[in-house]
Amino acid sequence: MKPAHEKYIPFVPIRLPRRTWPDRELKAPPIWCSVDLRDGNQALIDPMNVEEKLELFHTLVDIGVKEIEVGFPSASETEYAFIRTLIEGGHIPDDVTIQVLVQAREHLIKKTFEAIDGAKHVIFHFYNSTSTLQRKVVFHTDVAGVKQIAVDAARLIRELSQPVLEAGVDLRYQYSPESFMGTEMDAAVEICQAVLEELGATPERRVILNLPTTVENCMPNYFADEIEYFIAKLPARESAIISLHPHNDRGEGVATAELGQLAGAERVEATLFGNGERTGNVDMVTLALNLYTQGVDPKLDFSQINHIRDVYERVTKMKIGERQPYVGELVFTAFSGSHQDAINKGTHYMQESGTEYWEVPYLPIDPADVGREYEPIIRINSQSGKGGAAFVMQHDFGFDLPKNMHPEFGHIVQAETDRVGKELPAQRIYELFQSEYIDAAAPYQLVRHSFAEFTDEEGHSHVTFAGTLRHKETVFQVNGSGNGPIDAFFNAIHGQKMDRFTFVDYKEHAIKRGSDSQAVAYIHLQDQAGQDWFGVGISHNINLAPLKGILSAINRAVTFS
Repeated sequence: MKPAHEKYIPFVPIRLPRRTWPDRELKAPPIWCSVDLRDGNQALIDPMNVEEKLELFHTLVDIGVKEIEVGFPSASETEYAFIRTLIEGGHIPDDVTIQVLVQAREHLIKKTFEAIDGAKHVIFHFYNSTSTLQRKVVFHTDVAGVKQIAVDAARLIRELSQPVLEAGVDLRYQYSPESFMGTEMDAAVEICQAVLEELGATPERRVILNLPTTVENCMPNYFADEIEYFIAKLPARESAIISLHPHNDRGEGVATAELGQLAGAERVEATLFGNGERTGNVDMVTLALNLYTQGVDPKLDFSQINHIRDVYERVTKMKIGERQPYVGELVFTAFSGSHQDAINKGTHYMQESGTEYWEVPYLPIDPADVGREYEPIIRINSQSGKGGAAFVMQHDFGFDLPKNMHPEFGHIVQAETDRVGKELPAQRIYELFQSEYIDAAAPYQLVRHSFAEFTDEEGHSHVTFAGTLRHKETVFQVNGSGNGPIDAFFNAIHGQKMDRFTFVDYKEHAIKRGSDSQAVAYIHLQDQAGQDWFGVGISHNINLAPLKGILSAINRAVTFS
Protein backbone atom coordinates (compact mmCIF):
# COMPACT_ATOMS: atom_id res chain seq x y z
CA MET A 1 0.00 0.00 0.00
CA LYS A 2 1.15 3.48 -0.69
CA PRO A 3 1.86 5.58 2.43
CA ALA A 4 -1.42 7.49 2.42
CA HIS A 5 -2.74 6.52 5.84
CA GLU A 6 -2.19 10.04 7.11
CA LYS A 7 -5.31 11.21 5.28
CA TYR A 8 -7.62 9.21 7.56
CA ILE A 9 -9.02 10.82 10.69
CA PRO A 10 -8.71 8.43 13.64
CA PHE A 11 -11.70 7.79 15.88
CA VAL A 12 -11.54 9.75 19.12
CA PRO A 13 -12.89 7.65 22.00
CA ILE A 14 -14.82 9.21 24.84
CA ARG A 15 -13.26 9.19 28.30
CA LEU A 16 -15.07 6.78 30.60
CA PRO A 17 -12.76 6.04 33.53
CA ARG A 18 -15.42 4.27 35.65
CA ARG A 19 -16.91 2.02 32.98
CA THR A 20 -18.83 -0.96 34.34
CA TRP A 21 -19.68 -2.99 31.24
CA PRO A 22 -16.50 -5.17 31.26
CA ASP A 23 -17.64 -6.82 34.51
CA ARG A 24 -21.08 -7.82 33.22
CA GLU A 25 -22.19 -11.11 31.65
CA LEU A 26 -24.81 -11.86 29.01
CA LYS A 27 -27.39 -13.98 30.82
CA ALA A 28 -30.42 -13.45 28.57
CA PRO A 29 -31.04 -12.88 24.86
CA PRO A 30 -31.89 -9.44 23.49
CA ILE A 31 -35.17 -8.57 21.85
CA TRP A 32 -34.54 -9.73 18.29
CA CYS A 33 -35.58 -7.70 15.26
CA SER A 34 -34.86 -8.99 11.78
CA VAL A 35 -34.07 -6.42 9.10
CA ASP A 36 -33.56 -9.01 6.33
CA LEU A 37 -36.57 -7.83 4.36
CA ARG A 38 -35.50 -4.19 4.38
CA ASP A 39 -31.81 -3.61 5.01
CA GLY A 40 -30.81 -7.03 3.71
CA ASN A 41 -33.09 -6.72 0.70
CA GLN A 42 -31.86 -3.30 -0.41
CA ALA A 43 -28.30 -4.67 -0.42
CA LEU A 44 -29.07 -7.37 -3.03
CA ILE A 45 -28.03 -7.08 -6.65
CA ASP A 46 -31.52 -8.27 -7.58
CA PRO A 47 -33.96 -7.43 -4.76
CA MET A 48 -36.44 -10.12 -3.74
CA ASN A 49 -39.86 -10.21 -5.36
CA VAL A 50 -43.07 -10.50 -3.33
CA GLU A 51 -43.13 -14.32 -3.40
CA GLU A 52 -39.50 -14.55 -2.25
CA LYS A 53 -40.10 -12.02 0.49
CA LEU A 54 -43.11 -13.99 1.70
CA GLU A 55 -41.08 -17.19 1.92
CA LEU A 56 -38.35 -15.45 3.90
CA PHE A 57 -40.92 -13.74 6.14
CA HIS A 58 -42.50 -17.09 7.06
CA THR A 59 -39.04 -18.59 7.64
CA LEU A 60 -38.27 -15.78 10.11
CA VAL A 61 -41.58 -16.43 11.85
CA ASP A 62 -40.78 -20.15 12.11
CA ILE A 63 -37.39 -19.32 13.64
CA GLY A 64 -39.20 -17.35 16.35
CA VAL A 65 -38.40 -13.74 15.43
CA LYS A 66 -41.16 -11.58 16.91
CA GLU A 67 -40.20 -8.19 15.41
CA ILE A 68 -39.59 -8.05 11.66
CA GLU A 69 -38.82 -4.93 9.67
CA VAL A 70 -40.74 -5.65 6.49
CA GLY A 71 -39.81 -2.71 4.31
CA PHE A 72 -39.54 0.92 3.40
CA PRO A 73 -43.05 1.43 1.99
CA SER A 74 -42.48 4.98 0.80
CA ALA A 75 -39.37 3.98 -1.17
CA SER A 76 -41.02 1.98 -3.98
CA GLU A 77 -44.28 0.42 -5.08
CA THR A 78 -42.78 -3.05 -4.62
CA GLU A 79 -42.09 -2.32 -0.96
CA TYR A 80 -45.54 -0.84 -0.49
CA ALA A 81 -47.23 -3.77 -2.27
CA PHE A 82 -45.41 -6.34 -0.16
CA ILE A 83 -46.57 -4.77 3.09
CA ARG A 84 -50.14 -4.63 1.80
CA THR A 85 -49.85 -8.31 0.81
CA LEU A 86 -48.70 -9.23 4.32
CA ILE A 87 -51.59 -7.38 5.94
CA GLU A 88 -54.40 -8.17 3.52
CA GLY A 89 -53.29 -11.78 3.04
CA GLY A 90 -53.34 -12.54 6.76
CA HIS A 91 -49.68 -13.58 6.81
CA ILE A 92 -48.77 -11.88 10.11
CA PRO A 93 -49.31 -13.99 13.26
CA ASP A 94 -50.88 -12.22 16.22
CA ASP A 95 -47.66 -12.47 18.25
CA VAL A 96 -45.48 -10.89 15.53
CA THR A 97 -44.95 -7.15 15.14
CA ILE A 98 -44.04 -5.72 11.75
CA GLN A 99 -41.72 -2.74 11.57
CA VAL A 100 -41.72 -0.11 8.83
CA LEU A 101 -38.95 2.37 8.11
CA VAL A 102 -39.24 5.95 6.93
CA GLN A 103 -37.03 9.01 6.66
CA ALA A 104 -37.95 12.02 8.78
CA ARG A 105 -39.80 13.70 5.90
CA GLU A 106 -43.47 14.69 5.92
CA HIS A 107 -44.77 13.19 2.64
CA LEU A 108 -42.92 9.91 3.24
CA ILE A 109 -44.34 9.64 6.76
CA LYS A 110 -47.89 10.08 5.46
CA LYS A 111 -47.34 7.41 2.78
CA THR A 112 -46.06 5.02 5.44
CA PHE A 113 -49.19 5.43 7.56
CA GLU A 114 -51.24 4.46 4.50
CA ALA A 115 -49.16 1.32 4.07
CA ILE A 116 -49.79 -0.01 7.61
CA ASP A 117 -53.57 0.40 7.52
CA GLY A 118 -55.18 -2.74 8.92
CA ALA A 119 -52.12 -4.12 10.73
CA LYS A 120 -52.51 -5.15 14.39
CA HIS A 121 -48.99 -4.64 15.75
CA VAL A 122 -46.64 -2.08 14.19
CA ILE A 123 -43.35 -0.39 15.05
CA PHE A 124 -43.14 2.95 13.24
CA HIS A 125 -39.41 3.48 12.69
CA PHE A 126 -38.16 6.89 11.58
CA TYR A 127 -34.65 8.25 11.32
CA ASN A 128 -32.35 11.06 10.31
CA SER A 129 -28.59 11.24 10.25
CA THR A 130 -26.87 13.03 13.13
CA SER A 131 -23.12 12.36 12.74
CA THR A 132 -20.48 15.04 12.59
CA LEU A 133 -19.49 14.03 9.07
CA GLN A 134 -23.05 13.89 7.72
CA ARG A 135 -23.88 17.29 9.23
CA LYS A 136 -20.80 18.81 7.60
CA VAL A 137 -20.82 17.09 4.22
CA VAL A 138 -24.46 16.20 3.46
CA PHE A 139 -26.79 18.52 5.38
CA HIS A 140 -24.61 21.58 5.93
CA THR A 141 -26.17 22.16 9.33
CA ASP A 142 -25.38 21.95 13.03
CA VAL A 143 -26.68 19.84 15.93
CA ALA A 144 -29.67 22.14 16.36
CA GLY A 145 -30.57 21.64 12.70
CA VAL A 146 -30.62 17.82 12.78
CA LYS A 147 -32.38 17.92 16.14
CA GLN A 148 -35.14 20.03 14.64
CA ILE A 149 -35.58 17.55 11.78
CA ALA A 150 -36.05 14.74 14.29
CA VAL A 151 -38.43 16.70 16.54
CA ASP A 152 -40.60 17.85 13.62
CA ALA A 153 -40.92 14.26 12.38
CA ALA A 154 -41.75 13.00 15.87
CA ARG A 155 -44.46 15.65 16.25
CA LEU A 156 -46.07 14.71 12.92
CA ILE A 157 -45.90 10.98 13.62
CA ARG A 158 -47.53 11.41 17.02
CA GLU A 159 -50.28 13.50 15.49
CA LEU A 160 -51.00 11.05 12.64
CA SER A 161 -50.91 8.07 14.98
CA GLN A 162 -53.76 9.24 17.23
CA PRO A 163 -56.61 7.84 15.07
CA VAL A 164 -54.61 4.66 14.58
CA LEU A 165 -54.20 4.18 18.34
CA GLU A 166 -57.86 5.01 18.94
CA ALA A 167 -58.76 2.24 16.48
CA GLY A 168 -57.03 -0.24 18.79
CA VAL A 169 -53.82 -0.76 16.84
CA ASP A 170 -50.73 -1.62 18.88
CA LEU A 171 -48.54 1.11 17.40
CA ARG A 172 -45.12 1.78 18.87
CA TYR A 173 -42.45 4.32 17.96
CA GLN A 174 -38.79 3.83 17.08
CA TYR A 175 -36.25 6.54 16.39
CA SER A 176 -32.74 6.06 14.96
CA PRO A 177 -30.07 8.76 15.04
CA GLU A 178 -28.38 7.38 11.92
CA SER A 179 -24.57 7.18 12.15
CA PHE A 180 -24.85 7.20 15.95
CA MET A 181 -21.30 5.83 16.30
CA GLY A 182 -19.95 8.94 14.60
CA THR A 183 -22.10 11.39 16.56
CA GLU A 184 -20.85 13.32 19.60
CA MET A 185 -22.44 11.50 22.53
CA ASP A 186 -23.77 14.62 24.24
CA ALA A 187 -25.40 15.64 20.95
CA ALA A 188 -26.91 12.15 20.54
CA VAL A 189 -28.35 12.35 24.07
CA GLU A 190 -29.79 15.82 23.41
CA ILE A 191 -31.46 14.78 20.15
CA CYS A 192 -32.86 11.49 21.47
CA GLN A 193 -34.18 13.10 24.66
CA ALA A 194 -36.01 15.70 22.57
CA VAL A 195 -37.59 12.95 20.47
CA LEU A 196 -38.71 11.03 23.55
CA GLU A 197 -40.37 14.15 24.94
CA GLU A 198 -42.10 14.96 21.64
CA LEU A 199 -43.45 11.39 21.38
CA GLY A 200 -44.69 11.41 24.96
CA ALA A 201 -42.59 8.45 26.02
CA THR A 202 -43.26 7.03 29.49
CA PRO A 203 -42.00 3.97 31.38
CA GLU A 204 -45.36 2.34 30.57
CA ARG A 205 -45.15 3.24 26.88
CA ARG A 206 -41.48 3.15 26.00
CA VAL A 207 -40.01 4.33 22.72
CA ILE A 208 -37.28 2.32 21.00
CA LEU A 209 -34.07 4.30 20.57
CA ASN A 210 -32.16 2.42 17.91
CA LEU A 211 -28.46 3.34 17.97
CA PRO A 212 -26.85 2.31 14.67
CA THR A 213 -23.24 1.71 13.83
CA THR A 214 -24.29 2.74 10.32
CA VAL A 215 -20.63 2.74 9.35
CA GLU A 216 -18.47 0.82 11.81
CA ASN A 217 -15.53 3.12 12.51
CA CYS A 218 -14.20 2.20 15.93
CA MET A 219 -13.29 -0.81 18.02
CA PRO A 220 -16.13 -2.58 19.87
CA ASN A 221 -14.88 -1.52 23.30
CA TYR A 222 -15.08 2.15 22.28
CA PHE A 223 -18.64 1.58 21.09
CA ALA A 224 -19.54 -0.05 24.42
CA ASP A 225 -18.20 3.07 26.15
CA GLU A 226 -20.48 5.17 23.95
CA ILE A 227 -23.53 3.08 24.85
CA GLU A 228 -22.80 3.15 28.57
CA TYR A 229 -22.20 6.91 28.45
CA PHE A 230 -25.36 7.53 26.40
CA ILE A 231 -27.54 5.50 28.76
CA ALA A 232 -26.09 7.16 31.85
CA LYS A 233 -26.70 10.65 30.44
CA LEU A 234 -30.19 10.08 28.96
CA PRO A 235 -32.70 11.75 31.33
CA ALA A 236 -35.66 9.61 30.22
CA ARG A 237 -33.78 6.29 30.29
CA GLU A 238 -36.69 4.42 31.86
CA SER A 239 -38.92 5.53 29.00
CA ALA A 240 -36.67 4.05 26.30
CA ILE A 241 -35.72 0.64 24.95
CA ILE A 242 -32.09 0.81 23.86
CA SER A 243 -31.60 -0.99 20.55
CA LEU A 244 -28.51 -1.65 18.40
CA HIS A 245 -28.17 -1.84 14.62
CA PRO A 246 -24.54 -2.87 13.98
CA HIS A 247 -22.89 -3.01 10.58
CA ASN A 248 -19.69 -4.84 9.87
CA ASP A 249 -17.33 -2.44 8.09
CA ARG A 250 -14.40 -3.34 10.36
CA GLY A 251 -15.44 -7.02 10.57
CA GLU A 252 -16.40 -6.54 14.23
CA GLY A 253 -20.19 -6.42 14.02
CA VAL A 254 -20.74 -9.41 16.31
CA ALA A 255 -18.33 -8.09 18.93
CA THR A 256 -19.90 -4.62 18.68
CA ALA A 257 -23.34 -6.11 19.33
CA GLU A 258 -22.18 -8.27 22.23
CA LEU A 259 -20.25 -5.51 23.96
CA GLY A 260 -23.09 -3.06 23.30
CA GLN A 261 -25.42 -5.41 25.15
CA LEU A 262 -22.99 -5.60 28.05
CA ALA A 263 -23.15 -1.80 28.13
CA GLY A 264 -26.93 -1.89 28.55
CA ALA A 265 -28.63 -2.36 25.17
CA GLU A 266 -31.74 -4.54 25.30
CA ARG A 267 -32.53 -5.10 21.63
CA VAL A 268 -30.59 -5.97 18.45
CA GLU A 269 -31.52 -5.48 14.81
CA ALA A 270 -29.77 -8.10 12.69
CA THR A 271 -29.99 -10.19 9.54
CA LEU A 272 -29.68 -13.91 8.93
CA PHE A 273 -26.05 -14.68 8.13
CA GLY A 274 -25.12 -10.97 8.17
CA ASN A 275 -26.46 -9.82 4.82
CA GLY A 276 -26.67 -6.05 4.35
CA GLU A 277 -25.12 -2.96 2.78
CA ARG A 278 -21.36 -3.03 2.09
CA THR A 279 -19.88 -5.63 4.45
CA GLY A 280 -23.28 -6.41 5.90
CA ASN A 281 -25.28 -6.16 9.09
CA VAL A 282 -24.57 -8.08 12.26
CA ASP A 283 -25.21 -11.83 11.90
CA MET A 284 -28.27 -12.92 13.91
CA VAL A 285 -27.37 -16.62 13.66
CA THR A 286 -23.89 -16.07 15.06
CA LEU A 287 -25.14 -13.83 17.88
CA ALA A 288 -27.86 -16.29 18.87
CA LEU A 289 -25.71 -19.42 18.75
CA ASN A 290 -22.89 -17.66 20.59
CA LEU A 291 -25.36 -17.27 23.45
CA TYR A 292 -26.45 -20.89 23.05
CA THR A 293 -22.87 -22.15 23.50
CA GLN A 294 -22.73 -20.24 26.80
CA GLY A 295 -25.80 -21.98 28.20
CA VAL A 296 -28.23 -19.14 27.36
CA ASP A 297 -31.42 -19.89 25.43
CA PRO A 298 -31.50 -17.38 22.55
CA LYS A 299 -35.27 -17.91 22.09
CA LEU A 300 -34.68 -18.57 18.39
CA ASP A 301 -34.88 -21.97 16.67
CA PHE A 302 -31.92 -22.83 14.45
CA SER A 303 -32.32 -26.60 14.79
CA GLN A 304 -32.78 -26.88 11.01
CA ILE A 305 -30.02 -24.52 9.99
CA ASN A 306 -29.39 -26.23 6.66
CA HIS A 307 -33.00 -25.60 5.62
CA ILE A 308 -32.74 -21.96 6.71
CA ARG A 309 -29.53 -21.61 4.70
CA ASP A 310 -31.20 -23.13 1.64
CA VAL A 311 -34.13 -20.70 1.84
CA TYR A 312 -31.81 -17.75 2.34
CA GLU A 313 -29.55 -18.64 -0.58
CA ARG A 314 -32.50 -19.30 -2.89
CA VAL A 315 -34.42 -16.08 -2.24
CA THR A 316 -31.44 -13.71 -1.92
CA LYS A 317 -29.18 -15.32 -4.57
CA MET A 318 -26.35 -14.86 -2.04
CA LYS A 319 -23.92 -17.63 -1.10
CA ILE A 320 -22.81 -18.49 2.42
CA GLY A 321 -19.06 -18.96 2.83
CA GLU A 322 -17.57 -22.31 3.77
CA ARG A 323 -16.16 -20.82 6.99
CA GLN A 324 -19.29 -18.88 8.04
CA PRO A 325 -19.77 -19.59 11.78
CA TYR A 326 -22.18 -22.43 12.59
CA VAL A 327 -23.58 -22.81 9.04
CA GLY A 328 -20.63 -22.93 6.63
CA GLU A 329 -19.90 -26.27 5.00
CA LEU A 330 -16.54 -26.70 6.76
CA VAL A 331 -17.11 -25.17 10.21
CA PHE A 332 -17.61 -28.56 11.90
CA THR A 333 -14.85 -30.24 9.87
CA ALA A 334 -11.32 -31.04 11.02
CA PHE A 335 -8.51 -31.90 8.60
CA SER A 336 -5.63 -31.45 11.07
CA GLY A 337 -4.41 -34.68 12.64
CA SER A 338 -4.16 -33.30 16.19
CA HIS A 339 -7.63 -31.78 15.94
CA GLN A 340 -9.05 -35.05 14.64
CA ASP A 341 -7.47 -36.98 17.48
CA ALA A 342 -8.90 -34.59 20.09
CA ILE A 343 -12.39 -34.70 18.55
CA ASN A 344 -12.26 -38.48 18.42
CA LYS A 345 -11.25 -38.67 22.07
CA GLY A 346 -13.92 -36.15 22.97
CA THR A 347 -16.69 -38.20 21.36
CA HIS A 348 -15.47 -41.32 23.17
CA TYR A 349 -15.34 -39.40 26.45
CA MET A 350 -18.93 -38.25 25.95
CA GLN A 351 -20.07 -41.84 25.37
CA GLU A 352 -18.10 -43.37 28.21
CA SER A 353 -18.62 -40.73 30.90
CA GLY A 354 -22.30 -40.03 30.36
CA THR A 355 -21.60 -36.33 30.98
CA GLU A 356 -24.57 -33.99 30.68
CA TYR A 357 -22.38 -31.32 29.10
CA TRP A 358 -20.97 -30.95 25.60
CA GLU A 359 -17.24 -31.57 26.03
CA VAL A 360 -15.67 -32.18 22.63
CA PRO A 361 -12.49 -30.22 21.81
CA TYR A 362 -12.56 -27.96 18.75
CA LEU A 363 -16.36 -28.15 18.44
CA PRO A 364 -17.95 -25.29 20.42
CA ILE A 365 -21.44 -26.57 19.61
CA ASP A 366 -22.91 -30.02 19.05
CA PRO A 367 -23.58 -30.18 15.28
CA ALA A 368 -26.74 -32.17 16.02
CA ASP A 369 -28.25 -29.16 17.80
CA VAL A 370 -28.42 -27.29 14.50
CA GLY A 371 -29.45 -30.32 12.44
CA ARG A 372 -26.02 -31.22 11.08
CA GLU A 373 -25.49 -34.61 12.75
CA TYR A 374 -25.21 -36.48 9.43
CA GLU A 375 -22.43 -34.37 8.00
CA PRO A 376 -18.75 -35.40 8.24
CA ILE A 377 -16.99 -33.83 11.18
CA ILE A 378 -13.64 -35.26 10.21
CA ARG A 379 -12.43 -35.24 6.62
CA ILE A 380 -9.19 -36.67 5.34
CA ASN A 381 -6.38 -35.06 3.40
CA SER A 382 -2.58 -35.10 3.61
CA GLN A 383 -2.70 -33.04 6.84
CA SER A 384 -4.78 -35.64 8.67
CA GLY A 385 -3.49 -37.88 11.42
CA LYS A 386 -3.79 -41.53 12.36
CA GLY A 387 -7.06 -41.11 14.23
CA GLY A 388 -8.91 -39.32 11.43
CA ALA A 389 -9.31 -42.34 9.16
CA ALA A 390 -10.45 -44.44 12.12
CA PHE A 391 -13.06 -41.81 13.00
CA VAL A 392 -14.43 -41.85 9.45
CA MET A 393 -14.65 -45.64 9.50
CA GLN A 394 -16.61 -45.53 12.74
CA HIS A 395 -18.76 -42.46 12.00
CA ASP A 396 -19.66 -43.34 8.41
CA PHE A 397 -19.47 -47.13 8.29
CA GLY A 398 -19.72 -48.44 11.85
CA PHE A 399 -16.21 -49.96 12.13
CA ASP A 400 -14.68 -49.31 15.57
CA LEU A 401 -11.00 -49.98 14.89
CA PRO A 402 -8.80 -50.88 17.89
CA LYS A 403 -6.56 -48.02 18.93
CA ASN A 404 -3.41 -50.02 18.20
CA MET A 405 -4.58 -50.37 14.60
CA HIS A 406 -5.01 -46.61 14.05
CA PRO A 407 -1.37 -45.84 13.10
CA GLU A 408 -1.19 -48.63 10.53
CA PHE A 409 -4.46 -47.76 8.77
CA GLY A 410 -3.75 -44.04 9.11
CA HIS A 411 -0.44 -44.54 7.28
CA ILE A 412 -2.23 -46.43 4.48
CA VAL A 413 -4.72 -43.60 4.04
CA GLN A 414 -2.07 -40.88 4.21
CA ALA A 415 -0.04 -42.61 1.52
CA GLU A 416 -3.10 -42.44 -0.72
CA THR A 417 -3.72 -38.74 0.00
CA ASP A 418 -0.09 -38.02 -0.87
CA ARG A 419 -0.51 -39.98 -4.10
CA VAL A 420 -3.69 -38.22 -5.28
CA GLY A 421 -2.82 -34.82 -3.79
CA LYS A 422 -6.32 -34.01 -2.54
CA GLU A 423 -8.98 -34.85 0.03
CA LEU A 424 -10.22 -38.44 0.17
CA PRO A 425 -13.99 -38.93 0.36
CA ALA A 426 -15.30 -41.33 3.00
CA GLN A 427 -16.17 -43.98 0.41
CA ARG A 428 -12.57 -44.06 -0.84
CA ILE A 429 -11.32 -44.55 2.72
CA TYR A 430 -13.68 -47.52 3.07
CA GLU A 431 -12.42 -48.93 -0.23
CA LEU A 432 -8.84 -48.74 1.06
CA PHE A 433 -9.89 -50.51 4.26
CA GLN A 434 -11.65 -53.26 2.32
CA SER A 435 -8.86 -53.86 -0.16
CA GLU A 436 -6.17 -53.81 2.53
CA TYR A 437 -7.85 -56.00 5.16
CA ILE A 438 -11.13 -57.63 4.17
CA ASP A 439 -9.98 -58.67 0.70
CA ALA A 440 -6.65 -60.08 1.98
CA ALA A 441 -7.77 -63.61 1.05
CA ALA A 442 -4.56 -65.11 -0.36
CA PRO A 443 -2.43 -67.10 -0.20
CA TYR A 444 -4.24 -68.82 2.72
CA GLN A 445 -7.98 -69.53 2.47
CA LEU A 446 -10.40 -71.35 4.76
CA VAL A 447 -12.37 -73.78 2.58
CA ARG A 448 -14.60 -75.41 5.21
CA HIS A 449 -14.62 -75.91 8.96
CA SER A 450 -16.51 -77.24 11.98
CA PHE A 451 -16.41 -76.79 15.75
CA ALA A 452 -17.20 -79.22 18.53
CA GLU A 453 -17.65 -77.98 22.09
CA PHE A 454 -18.15 -79.63 25.47
CA THR A 455 -17.96 -78.53 29.09
CA ASP A 456 -16.17 -80.59 31.71
CA GLU A 457 -17.31 -81.29 35.26
CA GLU A 458 -15.60 -78.13 36.53
CA GLY A 459 -17.45 -75.94 34.01
CA HIS A 460 -14.49 -75.35 31.70
CA SER A 461 -15.21 -75.09 27.99
CA HIS A 462 -13.25 -77.19 25.48
CA VAL A 463 -13.49 -76.53 21.75
CA THR A 464 -12.16 -78.64 18.90
CA PHE A 465 -11.66 -77.21 15.42
CA ALA A 466 -11.48 -79.26 12.23
CA GLY A 467 -11.11 -77.60 8.87
CA THR A 468 -9.74 -77.52 5.37
CA LEU A 469 -7.34 -74.78 4.25
CA ARG A 470 -5.92 -73.92 0.84
CA HIS A 471 -2.48 -72.44 0.29
CA LYS A 472 -2.16 -71.47 -3.35
CA GLU A 473 -2.84 -74.83 -5.09
CA THR A 474 -2.34 -77.00 -2.01
CA VAL A 475 -5.31 -78.14 0.09
CA PHE A 476 -4.70 -79.57 3.56
CA GLN A 477 -6.52 -80.53 6.74
CA VAL A 478 -5.96 -78.95 10.14
CA ASN A 479 -7.18 -79.83 13.63
CA GLY A 480 -6.74 -78.19 16.97
CA SER A 481 -8.21 -77.71 20.44
CA GLY A 482 -8.47 -74.78 22.79
CA ASN A 483 -10.56 -72.98 25.36
CA GLY A 484 -12.59 -71.25 22.65
CA PRO A 485 -13.07 -71.08 18.87
CA ILE A 486 -10.23 -68.60 18.31
CA ASP A 487 -7.77 -70.52 20.50
CA ALA A 488 -8.72 -73.80 18.83
CA PHE A 489 -8.28 -72.39 15.30
CA PHE A 490 -4.99 -70.70 16.10
CA ASN A 491 -3.64 -73.92 17.61
CA ALA A 492 -4.82 -75.84 14.54
CA ILE A 493 -2.90 -73.68 12.06
CA HIS A 494 0.13 -73.15 14.28
CA GLY A 495 2.05 -76.11 12.84
CA GLN A 496 1.29 -75.37 9.20
CA LYS A 497 4.18 -72.99 8.44
CA MET A 498 2.32 -70.30 10.38
CA ASP A 499 4.04 -70.83 13.69
CA ARG A 500 6.06 -67.60 13.40
CA PHE A 501 3.05 -65.58 14.59
CA THR A 502 2.02 -64.82 18.15
CA PHE A 503 -1.58 -63.92 18.99
CA VAL A 504 -1.62 -60.47 20.66
CA ASP A 505 -5.18 -59.15 20.84
CA TYR A 506 -8.69 -59.47 19.50
CA LYS A 507 -11.75 -57.23 19.27
CA GLU A 508 -15.19 -57.94 17.85
CA HIS A 509 -18.44 -56.02 17.45
CA ALA A 510 -21.58 -55.99 15.34
CA ILE A 511 -22.06 -53.81 12.31
CA LYS A 512 -25.36 -53.21 10.57
CA ARG A 513 -26.13 -52.05 7.09
CA GLY A 514 -29.88 -51.83 6.54
CA SER A 515 -31.35 -55.17 7.57
CA ASP A 516 -28.01 -56.97 7.16
CA SER A 517 -26.28 -57.43 10.53
CA GLN A 518 -22.78 -58.91 10.64
CA ALA A 519 -19.90 -59.38 13.05
CA VAL A 520 -16.51 -57.79 12.41
CA ALA A 521 -13.38 -59.07 14.13
CA TYR A 522 -10.05 -57.24 14.39
CA ILE A 523 -7.01 -59.47 14.95
CA HIS A 524 -3.60 -58.33 16.16
CA LEU A 525 -0.70 -60.72 15.52
CA GLN A 526 3.03 -60.27 15.93
CA ASP A 527 5.74 -62.04 13.92
CA GLN A 528 9.09 -63.32 15.19
CA ALA A 529 10.77 -60.02 14.34
CA GLY A 530 8.34 -58.20 16.63
CA GLN A 531 6.41 -56.54 13.79
CA ASP A 532 2.68 -56.04 14.30
CA TRP A 533 0.18 -57.28 11.72
CA PHE A 534 -3.53 -56.59 11.76
CA GLY A 535 -6.31 -58.46 10.04
CA VAL A 536 -10.06 -57.98 9.70
CA GLY A 537 -12.77 -60.58 9.19
CA ILE A 538 -16.48 -60.09 8.56
CA SER A 539 -19.19 -62.74 8.71
CA HIS A 540 -22.80 -63.34 9.73
CA ASN A 541 -21.33 -66.10 11.92
CA ILE A 542 -19.77 -64.65 15.08
CA ASN A 543 -17.32 -67.61 15.27
CA LEU A 544 -16.21 -67.33 11.65
CA ALA A 545 -15.39 -63.58 11.65
CA PRO A 546 -12.25 -63.91 13.87
CA LEU A 547 -10.99 -66.86 11.82
CA LYS A 548 -11.15 -64.73 8.69
CA GLY A 549 -9.41 -61.97 10.63
CA ILE A 550 -6.51 -64.25 11.59
CA LEU A 551 -6.03 -65.36 7.99
CA SER A 552 -6.28 -61.71 6.86
CA ALA A 553 -3.41 -60.75 9.17
CA ILE A 554 -1.29 -63.74 8.10
CA ASN A 555 -1.95 -63.14 4.40
CA ARG A 556 -0.95 -59.49 4.75
CA ALA A 557 2.25 -60.50 6.57
CA VAL A 558 3.14 -63.13 3.97
CA THR A 559 2.40 -60.73 1.11
CA PHE A 560 4.29 -57.70 2.44
CA SER A 561 7.16 -59.37 4.34
